[in-house]
Amino acid sequence: MKNLLRSLAASAALCFAAAAPALQPALQGVPPPAPGRSALPAKTLPSDALLTALRSGGYVLYFRHTATDFSRDDTQSRSDEDCENQRPLTEKGRAEARAIGAAITALGIPIGKVLASPRCRTMETAMLAFGRAEPTAAVRGGPARPAQQERYAALRALLITPIKPGNNIVISSHGNPFFAVAGRPYLAEGECAVVRPLGADFEVLARIRIEEWDALSARLPRAAGGTISK
Repeated sequence: MKNLLRSLAASAALCFAAAAPALQPALQGVPPPAPGRSALPAKTLPSDALLTALRSGGYVLYFRHTATDFSRDDTQSRSDEDCENQRPLTEKGRAEARAIGAAITALGIPIGKVLASPRCRTMETAMLAFGRAEPTAAVRGGPARPAQQERYAALRALLITPIKPGNNIVISSHGNPFFAVAGRPYLAEGECAVVRPLGADFEVLARIRIEEWDALSARLPRAAGGTISK
């Protein structure tokens, strides 16, 4: 009986290990963030203060792509344009991207540049949400050796560079790059980190999940016109 129980326990462990990549982010090869780093907001802002800040501009809105099909991956992908061999957005993910864009438009949050990892799911997220996307390898990181900190140096440079008031920059990318430069906790699919560039560093002002955009839109007055700046 003991042998049978041990065998069943071992089988269960193997099954769990096989399922783990689909249940949690794959951080293999991603350099750990600097000691003390946290992707949690530097301080909690009331909703009205957050919306006022976003409408004033000067921030980076870093989005992890919306919901994807974890039964597929990028291992056979031959290029960034090879969408058939990459993990794609689901129909839910496409609806989420459209909802994010609609909420940001309704809230009157000005959006300037929209930079996206060249992978198909990140480009599609940006296109559905904002109607445009500039493929930018810097926001994905690489192709340096995965464990090297400098792999994400270009992304960090984008996050620390001050932005003139009046517009916000959008980055549509992945969870691993933001983890590498900002630390835990890991971004959920579709989650946005609002980043304030400080010149030599940056701070996370807020984290906004998909459903929270609707909450902002429902509770707070809309800006006149409610249009996205080009």
